[in-house]
Amino acid sequence: MRNCWIKIFGLIVIMSFWVVPGVSRAGYDYVDISHPFLRKVPIAVPLFKKVSSGRETNQLSKSASDLLSETLEFTGYFKFLDREAFLVNPQTDAAFASVNFHDWTSIGAELLVTGGILVQDNLMEIELRLYDTFKEQLLVGKRYKGQVTDERKIIRRFCSEVIYTLTGDRGIFNTEIAFVSTGTGNKEIYICEFDGYNPRQLTHTKNITLSPAWSSDGKWLAYTSYAKGKPDLYIKNLKENRGYIVAKKGINTTPAWFPNKFELAATLSFSDDPEIYLLTGTGKIIKRLTYNKGIDVSPTWSPNGKSVAFVSKRSGTPQIYIKDLDSGQVKRLTFQGRYNTQPNWSPKGDKMAYSGMENGHNNIFVIGFDGQGPTQLTHNEGDNESPSWSPDGNLIVFASTREGPSRIYIMTSYGTDQRHLFALKGRQTEPKWSPRMVNK
Repeated sequence: MRNCWIKIFGLIVIMSFWVVPGVSRAGYDYVDISHPFLRKVPIAVPLFKKVSSGRETNQLSKSASDLLSETLEFTGYFKFLDREAFLVNPQTDAAFASVNFHDWTSIGAELLVTGGILVQDNLMEIELRLYDTFKEQLLVGKRYKGQVTDERKIIRRFCSEVIYTLTGDRGIFNTEIAFVSTGTGNKEIYICEFDGYNPRQLTHTKNITLSPAWSSDGKWLAYTSYAKGKPDLYIKNLKENRGYIVAKKGINTTPAWFPNKFELAATLSFSDDPEIYLLTGTGKIIKRLTYNKGIDVSPTWSPNGKSVAFVSKRSGTPQIYIKDLDSGQVKRLTFQGRYNTQPNWSPKGDKMAYSGMENGHNNIFVIGFDGQGPTQLTHNEGDNESPSWSPDGNLIVFASTREGPSRIYIMTSYGTDQRHLFALKGRQTEPKWSPRMVNK
């Protein structure tokens, strides 16, 4: 039986792949991610074929296909067809090796994912294929080898290939979300995977910890902590037991990493006036960025690092401003509403998400730099705060009290498909989406 597979040698999850010659990703327009009313593409994902026998293979046939469906569904791009409507038995050779495309187009499937699984001595080989059923073409095929425990990692890697094939972007499957939770009775920072899986506690300060911020390579997290009795800035390497502390007089808070550099902006008040400074990754001041009597906080960088947005009360109420670093010119971005805070610059550079107060409640807004907006994304559902873009710019994570205690939610960049990620003990606030993790 093992001879029906091409043997693969390598690390835990190393793959060989093939695509149909002549198939150009640019020629496909399955997912119009720029359209606010996205048409979800009908897709079929039958149970994966069991190439080997045994209890473990039986379990993986269902769990891996279910996990792939759940992972792709998270993007909001697809409409999954009910397996009860399938005309093909997924355990027959025809359902995997040679596809009868009419069996799938007749039930409305435009895309099809098939898979085959072999398990032997706790090692798993899985072959996965994505088809365009109407064009009767294989779009991408991959074969993976790894431990049975690598199931989630393998499925996510293939999902990344699917999204890349359909959109030209790698998606979010190797990203994480940092957030603040009061589950221990104190505000501590936690990290979970992009879909809420595997939440775990990062800090153990037994005090107040706030404002997590990811470095561009995902290796460092900066945050504010009251561990020593006042708000200091901590810069922590996530894999190595080392880091730095900025503990100047006054407050040291709201860090934001400079794109693709080991530098970050933060609000410091050692001069008695809270201003935004540019720091090295070790916490040394490079230069002062804002000059205004009053409070300047919450910096967020443009993707090219040429501008920084921040919150200031220089006009009387908290509003969002943008400073061009080359010219030094500062302009006001928000004018609608009297209380606009927590800006987060989109990774595509064309929009700003922020929290604005309307009628006594905070909601998430998005404003474009072309004069369009602001557009309100959340409505009449508690307080909605702390928006943070996914690295592909297609999703926004935020905190909401719509179901009682604050929880972490996600939605598309147009405000559709709003749903919560998980429910932990306590309150969860201040989510921050990571960049793509290169080695994840």
